[in-house]
Amino acid sequence: MTGSLARTAAWSLLCLLATFAGRLTIMDGTSLSLVWPAAGVTVLWFSMQRRARLRWADPVMLAVITVAANVATGAPLVLALWFFVANLVQVAVFLRVHARLSPRLWGAGGDEPLARSSDLWRMLVATGAGALAGATIGPTAVWLVSGHFSWMDAAVWLTRNTVSILLILAVGLRVGHHWRNGIRLRRVAPVRLAEYLALVVCSISAYVVGFALNHGLPLAFPLLAVTVWAALRLHTTFVVLHDLCLGTLAVLFTLHGDGPFATIASHQTRALVAQAFVGMVAIVGLSIALGRDERAELLDRLTETGRAAAAQAGLLTTIVDSMSDGLAVIRADGSWVMRNPAAVALLGGVTSGTAAIADPDHYGLFLPDGTRLPQEEMAHTRALAGEDVRNVELLVRNSGVPDGRIVSVSARRLHGDDGVVVVFHDVTAERRQRDELASFAGVVAHDLLNPLTTIDGWAENLDDTLRGMSESAERHDATDSLSRIVRASGRMRHLINDLLAYTTTRSAVIAPVDVPLRDLVADVTMARADLAAAGAAAAPQFVLGRLHDVHADPVLLRQLVDNLVGNAVKYTAPGVVPRIEIGSERVEAELVRVEIADNGIGIPAGQHEAIFNNFHRAHRSAGYAGTGLGLAICKRIVERHGGQIVAVDNPGGGTRFAFTLPKATRSVVHHAAKANVRS
Repeated sequence: MTGSLARTAAWSLLCLLATFAGRLTIMDGTSLSLVWPAAGVTVLWFSMQRRARLRWADPVMLAVITVAANVATGAPLVLALWFFVANLVQVAVFLRVHARLSPRLWGAGGDEPLARSSDLWRMLVATGAGALAGATIGPTAVWLVSGHFSWMDAAVWLTRNTVSILLILAVGLRVGHHWRNGIRLRRVAPVRLAEYLALVVCSISAYVVGFALNHGLPLAFPLLAVTVWAALRLHTTFVVLHDLCLGTLAVLFTLHGDGPFATIASHQTRALVAQAFVGMVAIVGLSIALGRDERAELLDRLTETGRAAAAQAGLLTTIVDSMSDGLAVIRADGSWVMRNPAAVALLGGVTSGTAAIADPDHYGLFLPDGTRLPQEEMAHTRALAGEDVRNVELLVRNSGVPDGRIVSVSARRLHGDDGVVVVFHDVTAERRQRDELASFAGVVAHDLLNPLTTIDGWAENLDDTLRGMSESAERHDATDSLSRIVRASGRMRHLINDLLAYTTTRSAVIAPVDVPLRDLVADVTMARADLAAAGAAAAPQFVLGRLHDVHADPVLLRQLVDNLVGNAVKYTAPGVVPRIEIGSERVEAELVRVEIADNGIGIPAGQHEAIFNNFHRAHRSAGYAGTGLGLAICKRIVERHGGQIVAVDNPGGGTRFAFTLPKATRSVVHHAAKANVRS
């Protein structure tokens, strides 16, 4: 509280001095003051006191100062009271408009300094609004008291208060912000210090020549040259102080009767012209200096952004060049934008020698089976046509890679550009490992199945022998043991086949093509119906909805659909005819969602995700045979095609499996399939 009162007292003293100074500039025979610094001091006072607690003390002190100063200098008491009201309204309007237009500016509620040309224009609008409010009340009060109203007096009031507020407030905001954040004195270069001194000398000399010497020439406005010099070259805070000093010199010379403005006979016109000059000095100096600061800041930001972009580009270049995978960007016209060293190395070091891409034969590109790669099947050509190329395997065989190399190529069109990005990955070792693993799995499966075949053969012979024996307890026990052997052999055979299938789906090379899904599903369902008829079981009912064409490996896709349909048929309650509904829909621009719903026994709660794990059996104790690998195989097939598979409860009872696959890239010719299905 003591600090607020001390600040209020200090501002009050400053405002009192400014009011007396303004009253001392009253021109002879009029009540007009040539300048009114109290307007700027008052606005600056209330702007700085926005966060003080004792706000009531500020208007009280303003009233005391205004009334006392005006009465002491010859103004009637009633008129002095009206002047207080005019000053208070002027301050209130300015503060409201300034806070609305520049809320982030220090002195208007924010913390940022006066540093942009837009801040100057917004402050000029607020200054004009406040001065206009004061000019509406002040001259009107003079008219009510004296009975005389002059539009020229109102114009002088408006002009002098606007200039006073603008100039003094700009000085206060710049200096006050430096003071608030701690004044840091920086070492000034000797050359720059010499320029400051030269400007001061030139400014004083120019104003002495323009105002003090009686040469009869109107040299006032050419004096703006020193203001422009300061604004273009020197610190902005110095510029506003320079403007304030030059404006003060112009007013003092005019009051003394020197200079071009003093020769104007009309007091009102003299005041208007003098204030217009001071306002011009302030606006020109501030607008140029603030605009220069903004340009300098933008250039600094641009330079910093350029450095950051260059550093980022250098980092990305280093990363791209150090990649083991090849990366290339190609324009729509078939020319290279960039390619990293790995891209050249994976192609055996063969280049076209120009900026354009050569034909596939030049690089030695073939399909995996060794046939020639057509030009239209190049990855970048397909990507430019709008196709999303993923993991297409090609054979590279040329002078740089005489033994051949298998590369996986992916390409995608760049958004908002006419180019594509192509990625190469060497999969030679992976494919060799997969081939070796598949061969090993085939050998192991064959070697394991041979003993099982022998067991099954001897089991059949033993069964025939037992059938020829008479009924006895020993024959019954032997038959029961033989049945156990046959069942165990069957389970072992299924396990070996499933392990082989799982290994194949996990490691085999995928050769995706556009597949007519309706034809494939119809073929699978017809085979299941024939299998049920051969086993004298009830034929399953299949309801096929719309089935979109997909882009997948036809062998693995058939295995996927057959596994899911087989599960739907197997896991049906006794005495219930299996009913399976199959359909699909487009869920994204590049994906098709296929659903297979059944009326089976369903999946136990909490196991809808676990059923896709290896060897997991949801109905282990329910008497259903299986190895627990069927759904793991399905998940592996879907994931290798870039999709996902889930299982949920079917609202009508049973289970609903849903999986996603890439959509077909082209239209597919469908072949009619005869199956016992309902569409």
